Amino acid sequence: MRRLLCALTAWVGLLAAWPATAASAAPPEALVLFNRDIVELRASLAGLTPTQRVARAQRRFAALSAQELAQPARLQPSTVDGAAGMLLLVGDNPVFTLLATDLDPEEHLPLAAAGERARQAVAAAARARLAQSAPLVWAQGITVVAAVIVGGLALGWLATGAHRRLLERAHHLALGTQAGVGVYAGLLGLRLMIAAVWFLLAAAAYGGAILALDAFPWSLPWADRLAGFVRQLGVWLATGVMDAVPGLLTVGVVLLVARAVQEVLGTVLRHVQAGRLRVPFLHPETVEATRRVANLLLWGLALAAAYPYLPGAQTDAFKGLSVLFGLMITLGSTGVVTQLMSGLVVVYSRSLKKGDFIAVNGVEGVVSEVGALAVKVVNMRNEEITVPHSVMTSNNVHNYSKLAGEQGSLVSTKVTIGYDVPWRQVHAMLEAAAARTPGLRAAPPPFAYQRALGDYYVEYELYAHIDRPLDRVSIVSALHAQIQDEFNTHGVQIMSPHFYDQPAQPVVVPREKWFEPPARRPQTPPDARLA
Repeated sequence: MRRLLCALTAWVGLLAAWPATAASAAPPEALVLFNRDIVELRASLAGLTPTQRVARAQRRFAALSAQELAQPARLQPSTVDGAAGMLLLVGDNPVFTLLATDLDPEEHLPLAAAGERARQAVAAAARARLAQSAPLVWAQGITVVAAVIVGGLALGWLATGAHRRLLERAHHLALGTQAGVGVYAGLLGLRLMIAAVWFLLAAAAYGGAILALDAFPWSLPWADRLAGFVRQLGVWLATGVMDAVPGLLTVGVVLLVARAVQEVLGTVLRHVQAGRLRVPFLHPETVEATRRVANLLLWGLALAAAYPYLPGAQTDAFKGLSVLFGLMITLGSTGVVTQLMSGLVVVYSRSLKKGDFIAVNGVEGVVSEVGALAVKVVNMRNEEITVPHSVMTSNNVHNYSKLAGEQGSLVSTKVTIGYDVPWRQVHAMLEAAAARTPGLRAAPPPFAYQRALGDYYVEYELYAHIDRPLDRVSIVSALHAQIQDEFNTHGVQIMSPHFYDQPAQPVVVPREKWFEPPARRPQTPPDARLA
């Protein structure tokens, strides 16, 4: 029973102390008089919360007459509920009391110094309120506001006209037929001038707002805040520029060194490509690819070295963008990297170059470009076909020009002729047909081989050189026509017989017919040559 009574007594005590605790825990309130910050009140006084104290001080200040506002603000030490304080008065009229418990403990400011600062702020508010009531101040303020409005409208009209004229010129350049660096630079300059016009108009509007607010004592603090923001912005920009200068100088030095190395490397590679310099494992055909790879590695290293010195490189936003770009490149570059590596294999294997006549994966034509990701081939129908490097490395590449040298690309065609036709005559007819075919080179001369001795016929193959690989199909077609005409002229059939039974007579060529026209009889008899 005794324990229960003790618990109830403690509970009643806590309830009794609750208002005081709530009052002491009341949030601070800023005292503002005539739009000016005076002081921040934190403590309760005579049962009044900071909010109630601020409201009472504002009512007292608003009740002051013009004569009372003209009197000086002063401080009077006082003690309230055993706590030291400073009573602030305007003339003989009290406005509020500043207690030691109202002070911010982090400022470590004495009560007297805090009271003096509050007194000066109250005096400034009183002078501003007294000045605001003067008719001349109102007239001057209204005049300034009217001038700002008229000037703003005039500047807006001028800015709109300038924007329209600049935009018309920019559209004329963008839609015109002229091209060149000068046109693009002019277009960029016009766009920058349009942005500058609106920036200047916004700056003029900001300045006009400061002038209009500065014209009235009541709104003067707002004008000071706007002007203070501009000053802070200017200081921030100047400080940022000064802080960024060493880093920018370092970046400039890194880029200059990289540019110098690139120039020296480019000169070396150019000499290798021209044949004036020999470098182990580097061939003229691979110079372009080597230049691209070297430039990529060089500028990648330069960027990695200069990155930490870029302004804002250490900020979270910059780091977040870096991570985002890295993730995008990682996820999207798998196929690109595969093509790039395959391209290096194609280039450094020297399997082809621009101008070669090739055949790969059913595509036949002249190489017009060896890019970083693919090879472009122009076929006989004048169609440009893009062949990815991965296709080039996974299929056999037939290069008809690589070993041709100055002799041109080699073409061939086959015919099968029966054993009853002298082979010397067949050779002579094939070579004669090639000599009359337009597009085939006379030197080196065409030549024929006997590729196989079959059961029913002899397989002959004619070889000749051409200068225009892209016309390969049409030249071979013309060659076939000449072969048919030549064989028809000499009465030799191209159709080879297949026998169902052994002929009664051997299918051979008599010696007296070995040199049937157009074959030429050699000066030395065959028997003597064989002997």
